[in-house]
Amino acid sequence: MIAVLAAGAGSIAAETPDDEPQTLANSAPQTIKKGVWGPPTTLRGKSLFPHYRHLGIGLFQIQARWDWIAPEQRPADPTDPDDPAYEWPAYLTEAIAEAEDYGMEVQVMIIGAPAWSNGNLSWRNPPTDPGDYAEFARAIDRRYPGVDLWMIWGEPNRRPNFGPVTPGPKSGRGPLNEAQALAPRIYAQLLDAAYGALKDESADNLVIGGNTFTSGGYESIRTYQWINYMKLPGGGRPRMDMWGHNPWGFSKPSFRDPPTPQGLVTFSDLKRLARKLDRAFPGEQLELFLSEWGVPIGREDRDLHYRLKARQGKNWIRAALRIARRWERIYTLGWIHSVDTERNSVGFFKANGRRRPAYKVYKAG
Repeated sequence: MIAVLAAGAGSIAAETPDDEPQTLANSAPQTIKKGVWGPPTTLRGKSLFPHYRHLGIGLFQIQARWDWIAPEQRPADPTDPDDPAYEWPAYLTEAIAEAEDYGMEVQVMIIGAPAWSNGNLSWRNPPTDPGDYAEFARAIDRRYPGVDLWMIWGEPNRRPNFGPVTPGPKSGRGPLNEAQALAPRIYAQLLDAAYGALKDESADNLVIGGNTFTSGGYESIRTYQWINYMKLPGGGRPRMDMWGHNPWGFSKPSFRDPPTPQGLVTFSDLKRLARKLDRAFPGEQLELFLSEWGVPIGREDRDLHYRLKARQGKNWIRAALRIARRWERIYTLGWIHSVDTERNSVGFFKANGRRRPAYKVYKAG
């Protein structure tokens, strides 16, 4: 389903970060098929939201770190957002409000566990009781009632993001041993508990689970194996509304490509991923929430380890947006790193505020 949101008022004026005057009158049609991650939400002291609106972006993504919001102690009433143990960050409140002002849906990722909840371990280790996470989900939903999209952790099949992960076989095939199977089972309980709490708060809440990524080059469990072992203690499947996936790839997105080796799931493998999910989670089909994607143009991206020339990169972007627009199974395609960093080169802008090649083609798409 392609959801087109109401256009912003044409009389609203904005300036590009490089001080070129721009108005929203010639903005691309706003659609939930286009998403973007934040922060940053400003560049050189000016808001990026007018430019997100100019690009036609209809969905804004941001994360909420539970360990930052409840850092010191368990709240006396963990479902009450006004409990004094909670320290709601200004960056989160302000970004959500501004995104809503620009007509965007907002997705919040709930990630990180405070030490008091997980046995004094680092933030990447989940709470010992999934119910604690679910209670925080209730509190944050009450704090931000306009938010209906909730992502349960990010890339939990990756050890740097989810402490229980014991990396699986690099072949992507065969069974997991008991140590490797532990992380997807723990995650399944976390997801199901959060789903129950968020749906109890509002039937309008949509819960995004799985949240896998391509799985190459990191200490991880491959996506298909993560799906196989993501089960509750009784053997059932956790509840969710959408499957999140970050479909990084190394070729122009095309469903005519053969399967990517070693169990990797790139953009071109998304139809295979959908078939796998249909078998593993029978019933109503899960839409695909493609949370992070981008194309490194001009210089090598230190996370992706490749770069494209401008013409090639633009062709990749056109192909991805065309697939997202036409295939109803895709809920959104999220763009990561709107501004280049020293490490990343997939931005719409350089750090000095100049537009990158991705800007114009993304707007047109």
